[in-house]
Amino acid sequence: MHFPKKCSVFKVVLSALLVVALLQLMYLSLLSKLHGRQQRYKYSELFETNSQLKRGIFQHHKNTRKERLKYSLSSGGIFDPSGQYRVYKNIIKSDFTANHEPRGGSDRTKQFALATHTSINNLYHLKELLGRWRNALSVAIFAHAQDVKLSTALIFALSEFCPQIQALVDFHLICHSGEIASFPEQDREQFAGLQDCQDVFSKLEKHRDTFQNYAMGRNVSYPNNLLRNVARAGLDADYTLVIDIDMLPSQNLHDEFLNFLKRRAPRPDEVFVVPAFEIRHTRKIPATKTELLQLYQVGEVRPFYEELCRKCQAPSNYSSWVNLQGPGGADSTELRVAYTLSWVDPWEPFYIGGRAVPWYDERFRQYGFNRISQACELHVAGYSFSVLSSAFLVHRGFKVSREFHARKDEENRLNRVLFRQFKEGLKLKYQDSTRRC
Repeated sequence: MHFPKKCSVFKVVLSALLVVALLQLMYLSLLSKLHGRQQRYKYSELFETNSQLKRGIFQHHKNTRKERLKYSLSSGGIFDPSGQYRVYKNIIKSDFTANHEPRGGSDRTKQFALATHTSINNLYHLKELLGRWRNALSVAIFAHAQDVKLSTALIFALSEFCPQIQALVDFHLICHSGEIASFPEQDREQFAGLQDCQDVFSKLEKHRDTFQNYAMGRNVSYPNNLLRNVARAGLDADYTLVIDIDMLPSQNLHDEFLNFLKRRAPRPDEVFVVPAFEIRHTRKIPATKTELLQLYQVGEVRPFYEELCRKCQAPSNYSSWVNLQGPGGADSTELRVAYTLSWVDPWEPFYIGGRAVPWYDERFRQYGFNRISQACELHVAGYSFSVLSSAFLVHRGFKVSREFHARKDEENRLNRVLFRQFKEGLKLKYQDSTRRC
């Protein structure tokens, strides 16, 4: 009879399988514990104090970025001229800023940087922006009420987990003067899942529909011009392009513009207009002028604000820009000035400007006249507007009236009154100018 032998072999094989399974379970258990410890360590790096860490399992070197942030917040910030807002400048400095001290001399390399602004619900756009712009970037963030602490935590998490942000992005935080930002030592559980850059942006994505920038509360005004000034002032750059965070520049704009400067010295009274467009949500953002024009010709791309305020962008002369021939045309990789324009009301171009261009008037908040007022002042101050041949900006999504907040028209009326006062003030500020808005 051979059955006992077969039974014995079967028992041996079964025992071996059970041992293997047991070893696998032990291995998985060890991995799980190690992963948990790693997660707690990553989390501790973000939100626990040094004394808490020393009492725990892990000890680590001092987190200098966190210490700088805590020190910056401990200053209490500064008040803006109106006294209504508290400004924390450079709460996070990029490696680029830290390693590039201001240098004098006419022979130094020219620098060109990007400045932008947002509230926490639109900060998720930063990921796509950094996919296109891989150079110095200054971001001013406005936060209100409970979002002050949330913004502080997520800004720090971005700077810790995202290498490109750590390398290139400076952050500034603005809140109401009665609110004080502090490091979120006690809100650890809310951020326990943050382990990498994608986790942080996923957190931001979940917050994106909480409110619109201009609909944060009945008594909460989004200080767009203050934010623009803070972001711009945070840069030590010879030239700056100020944009909204949900816009993308054309590919290689940074290098192409610096090469342009080597071929042509700008005049002191000149800014360089970057034509702005908007694209359907479902389309991929074009990188080059050739790609842009292909979408433009089939109606998938159109001039910025085409439906809401066509005359606000029409003076850029889109027809001439689209139909440029020769150098600067669709196939050209060499940036040049296509044509130069004088300002006309109510043009609000996006432009690259030097250090001396006037600051935005910070009295303008919410919707209406915030960028027009600054372009108007440039005109009165004697500036001309040179349109670049192949540079452009693209806003994702067509701007349509039904998507705006309910108080848009009311805010526009109030800011129109302010704009009249602003223009009267320009007459005193530039008494020798013959130009008017």
